[in-house]
Amino acid sequence: MIAETSVPAGLRAGRREWIGLAVLALPTLLLSLDVSVLYLALPQLSADLQASSTQQLWIMDIYGFMIAGFLVTMGTLGDRIGRRRLLLLGAAAFGGASVLAAYSTSATMLIATRALLGIAGATLMPSTLALISNMFRNPHQRGVAIAVWMSCFMGGMTVGPLVGGLLLDSFWWGSAFLLGVPVMLLLLVTAPLLLPEYRDSDAARLDLTSVGLSLAAILPIIYGIKEQATDGLATRPMLAIAVGLGFGSAFIRRQHTLTSPLLDPGLFRNRAFSAALGIGMVSGTVMAGTFLLVTLYLQLVLGLSPLRAGLWLVPLNLAMVGSTMLAPQLARRYRPAHVMAAGLVIAAGGLLLVTQVDASGGMPLLVTGFLLACVGIALPSALGTGLVVGSAPPEKAGSAAGVSETSGEFGIALGVAVLGSIGTAVYRAQMVDAVPAGPEATAVARESLAGAVAAAGQLPAAVRADLLDPAARRSRLG
Repeated sequence: MIAETSVPAGLRAGRREWIGLAVLALPTLLLSLDVSVLYLALPQLSADLQASSTQQLWIMDIYGFMIAGFLVTMGTLGDRIGRRRLLLLGAAAFGGASVLAAYSTSATMLIATRALLGIAGATLMPSTLALISNMFRNPHQRGVAIAVWMSCFMGGMTVGPLVGGLLLDSFWWGSAFLLGVPVMLLLLVTAPLLLPEYRDSDAARLDLTSVGLSLAAILPIIYGIKEQATDGLATRPMLAIAVGLGFGSAFIRRQHTLTSPLLDPGLFRNRAFSAALGIGMVSGTVMAGTFLLVTLYLQLVLGLSPLRAGLWLVPLNLAMVGSTMLAPQLARRYRPAHVMAAGLVIAAGGLLLVTQVDASGGMPLLVTGFLLACVGIALPSALGTGLVVGSAPPEKAGSAAGVSETSGEFGIALGVAVLGSIGTAVYRAQMVDAVPAGPEATAVARESLAGAVAAAGQLPAAVRADLLDPAARRSRLG
C-alpha cells in the first residue's frame, strides 16, 4: 500500500469528497434497513394480503435474487453511462417502487414490486462503491471511506429492528417500505450538487447477450443454493445449479471473445483482486451461516423473543463497525495482508469458542466467541473491498464493484444453505434416539428445532419437557 505522505496533494480528497461520502452512505444505510425491517413486517403484511407460505418466501427472496442477478450488469452499465447518472436513476426507481410496494393490494403485486426494488437496489451498491473509488484516489483515504461505507450498512442492520418495531407499532406494514422514500428524495437533491460524474469514455455499447447469460447463470445458482437450505440435496435445486453453471460457462467464454466485455476477464489476473474476492466470499459464507445458527439458538434454545435476541446482537454489530473503522488505520502501520491474516485468526478463534456453546448457560461463551468472530472478520472484509476496487483501473471501477457485491451475495447464500443444511443434518442424526412424546410430535421434532418448539406447544406440560429437553441438548452450536 502507498503511504499517504507519498501521494501527490492533488490526489488527496478534500471537503467536497467527504461531504459526498455522506451522500453515498444514504442508499447503503437504506438497503440494510429495508432488509431488516421487512422481517418484522412479514406477519402483518401476510395476514393483510392473505399471502400463502410460498408467496411469503417469494416476498422475502425475490429482492435478493434480483440484486444478485443484476449487480454485475449494473456495475458495468455505470462504467458506460456514468456512475452518478446510474445512481440517480436507481434512486428514483427505488423510491417509486417503494411507494408501489407500500400500497400493494395483493401478494402478487408485492412480489412484483419487490422485484423492481431489487433491480433498483442493484444499481445503488456498485454505483456508490465505484464513486468512492473514483473520489478517493489516495489509498489510505479510500480505505477510510470504504470503512465508513461498510459501517453504514452494518449500522442499518443494527438499528433496523428498532426502527421497524417503532414504525409497525404506530403504522401499518406499508410504512416499512415508505421509509426509503425520503432517503431517496434527499439523495436525488444532493447527489448532483456534491458528487462528480465518472464514466469510461471509450466503452462500447452494453452487450445484451452477455446480460442475458449473466442473469441465466446467477439467478438459477442463487435459487438452487437457497433451496438447498430448505430441501437438502433435492433434484430441483441441484438441476437449477447445474443449469446456472452451464450458462455461466457460456458467459465466461463469450467475455473472452468481446473487445468490450460485460465483465473483463483481465481483472481476475490481478492476484490481489482475485484473493480479496475469495476471502470475501469465504468470510461471507462462514459468518452468514453462523449468524443464522446463532439467531436460532437465541430464540429456540434460550427462548428469547425476537426483540431481545436482536438487542443481544447490537453490541456485536457495533464491535464489527469499530473493527471496520480500525482496519485502514492498522493498514497504515502494518502490511494489509498481515492485518487481514490476523483478523482471520481472531475470527477462527472466536468461532472455535462458539462451537463449545451448550444448550444451557451458554450465553457468555456465545457472546464472547461471536464478538471475536465479528471483530476479526471485519478486518479482512474492509481491506478486501478496498483491494478489489483499488486494484481495478478507474474506468473499470463499476464492474469491479459489481463483482465484489455479487461475490458477497454468493457467500451469504452459500453460508445459509451449507451451514444451515449441516446443522439440520447433525440435529436430525442426534434426534434419532429422542424420548418419544407421541409418534406425530416426535416425527415433527426430529425434522428441525423449530418443529420441536412448535410441536411442544401443542402438548401437555408434563410431556412437553420430554420433547424439548432432548431437542435443546442436541442443538448446541458445536
